[in-house]
Amino acid sequence: MEVIAGIAVLAALFVIRACVLAVRRGTVACSVRTGRGWKAGVARYAGGELHWVPFLGLRLRPRHAIARRGLTVSRRRPLDEGEGPEGYWMVEAGPIALAMSEDALTGFLAWLESAPPSAHLDPA
Repeated sequence: MEVIAGIAVLAALFVIRACVLAVRRGTVACSVRTGRGWKAGVARYAGGELHWVPFLGLRLRPRHAIARRGLTVSRRRPLDEGEGPEGYWMVEAGPIALAMSEDALTGFLAWLESAPPSAHLDPA
């Protein structure tokens, strides 16, 4: 009985964590490509960085912080059937590949383009 109660408490904590991540202002559902496929999470814009937090995990801190400075999109395309979440687009930006909805992709591209002119220059 104690094991079942412990599992129920952990499940409730994961659900609460997922809800907290999903309802935070400025977050969008976004997956990151790993060696074994796509890992689901949420992305949040914070100043000049895009913070990605996985849905499954204990911490609320971002696992990846992608700086806007110098970031360019090298490729984007709709995900093939069975490749990842249906209706998502894959975008390769620098060293990372993200999968997101078309609306989230539009926001991501707008965020990149709205950087100040000096954000795309490498420091001398």
